Amino acid sequence: MKIYIVIPAHNEATFISQTLDSLTRQSLLPDRIVVVDDNSTDNTYDVVKKYADEYSFISLVKNESTTEHAPGSKVINAFYKGFYTLDGDFDIICKFDADLIFPENYLERIAQHFEVDTQAGMAGGFCSIERGGKWVPENLTGKDHIRGALKAYRKHCFIQIGELKPAMGWDTADELLARFHGWKVITDENLLVKHLRPTGMNYFEHSGRKQGEAFYRLRYGTLLTLVASAKLAAMKMNPFAFAHYMSGYWNAKNKKRPFLVSEEEGRFIRNLRWQNIKKKFV
Repeated sequence: MKIYIVIPAHNEATFISQTLDSLTRQSLLPDRIVVVDDNSTDNTYDVVKKYADEYSFISLVKNESTTEHAPGSKVINAFYKGFYTLDGDFDIICKFDADLIFPENYLERIAQHFEVDTQAGMAGGFCSIERGGKWVPENLTGKDHIRGALKAYRKHCFIQIGELKPAMGWDTADELLARFHGWKVITDENLLVKHLRPTGMNYFEHSGRKQGEAFYRLRYGTLLTLVASAKLAAMKMNPFAFAHYMSGYWNAKNKKRPFLVSEEEGRFIRNLRWQNIKKKFV
């Protein structure tokens, strides 16, 4: 299977060499890697340029974006800046973050999941963080969710779900839409990827409100948003997060922010979420 990878990178000079080292040492090498230098103010461009000069399958794209902290939209816009430089001759398209170290068999295992199950639309491992000298699962999401840092899509699934949403919650919307179209989302607990900059270290009130807005735009409804917000706040171990999520939800509802999914997709999403919640108590 032909694998293409796009890596948005904003001020990642400290980490991205480790990410690229791990990807160039894969047991199954990717066919293309595009790194998008997203308006970095450090020497990210120079670091990546050395890899692009050394490896024919690595290319570098410069993206002039704003310096505003815009959860979701900034990274997706950068992703497409790189994606549109690629041809369509791929079987798997990946969106990876620039602060990860992948195990050597990562891409080989991902490709195997797609080859074994023709209904697998998305596949991924899990992020791990270093604690006390050991790498342990980050545990910020459920076992059935692929973090936005590790997305891998089968080509036909990627096309069918439409463009990734340039908004907070895009990495939930894509999975829900994949399931809406009959695809499976495959997670592999044996594939632990080292996350060099843990997400929990960078919780911002702005991001919390954006997450609440995402719940509204995904048509969760008030009750489901309450449940999802409480669960997410507990996982992040942040006592203020719940209030930020709900504030973002009500603000989006009052302003009638545009939805990310259709009414039919919204009904499917709510039913799926409630079914998953019931399973945990039955």
